[in-house]
Amino acid sequence: MTNLEETLKQHIKKLVHPLKEEQELKMALKAKLTKKELKLLEAWADNADLDALKTKLKLDEERYKALTDKLVKKLNQEKTKQAICQ
Repeated sequence: MTNLEETLKQHIKKLVHPLKEEQELKMALKAKLTKKELKLLEAWADNADLDALKTKLKLDEERYKALTDKLVKKLNQEKTKQAICQ
């Protein structure tokens, strides 16, 4: 299991079906998430330095929190789950 899959499983409350293969999964996420949301998710998966990411994406703490909340909410939407599951 890849870090991306593990990260998704941590943030999705209820996952009924298995996730797609890595390449398909990335394409589905790219279609459902904004660029910033996708970069944040990838940073979580890579255990990247979040302070550096915040600087790169020009996010203060409040905007980072809002982006995080929005990302987790999107990951838990049925349409997103259908897109990333087999």
